[in-house]
Amino acid sequence: MHPNIALIERFYSCFKVLDGDGMAQCYHDQIEFSDPVFPALKGSKAGAMWKMLCSQAQGFELVFSEAQADDTAGTAHWEATYIFSATGRNVHNRIDASFRFQDGKIIQHRDSFSFWRWSSMALGPVGMLLGWSPLVKNKVRRQAAQNLERFIQKSAA
Repeated sequence: MHPNIALIERFYSCFKVLDGDGMAQCYHDQIEFSDPVFPALKGSKAGAMWKMLCSQAQGFELVFSEAQADDTAGTAHWEATYIFSATGRNVHNRIDASFRFQDGKIIQHRDSFSFWRWSSMALGPVGMLLGWSPLVKNKVRRQAAQNLERFIQKSAA
């Protein structure tokens, strides 16, 4: 097995048991992460996001598959089922991930999923009707960024 496939599998194995610290250890110090909710996290903020999500997870289940990688790049598919804490609604999100590697760590991680599909589950009727709109997407992004900043400040204290 290629070492970068093993790295992807370690990352998601940690996620499966909600080990945010283990996930963060798979990241390079110069990591760049993005997804539709957190569009541009760099450095320690990316690891902090996973720590936050793991620490707050409710009803969480994860399945990952199709991990592929070579010396520089990789991909995987993962699905998470959980209760969205802000609304108490059940979510089953399907995500395609792409990775770049450097120095035996993940230096770039991009998760792709349908924001509208996610918001329809997480936010209910509002997400179903307006989840495609910049207004809803930007509100969710602002709230997520604020939650992350509060988590980082609390963790530093």
